[in-house]
Amino acid sequence: IAGHDEDISVWNGDHKAATSVREIEKADYEALHKDYSESVDALQRAIAVLKKLAHNRPQASLAQVSALQSLKLIPAEAKKAIDIFLQNGQEPEG
Repeated sequence: IAGHDEDISVWNGDHKAATSVREIEKADYEALHKDYSESVDALQRAIAVLKKLAHNRPQASLAQVSALQSLKLIPAEAKKAIDIFLQNGQEPEG
């Protein structure tokens, strides 16, 4: 009987230790799950905001680009490239 009592005592100790480990792991999992859930929620809200703002935005106006030609600091080659850009509506090659 003493042998069985010792075995029962060991099993009860193992049971308590395993239960304690499971509780710690559960708490860790719940904290991680909460963090992930909050991150996913934040990403979904950010995507919704970006979708609402997804529209064409005007780029630098041609007046702003053509104003660069009157600056004395702009080299002649750059002014020539600006002229080509304004005429073609695209960047010059080369």
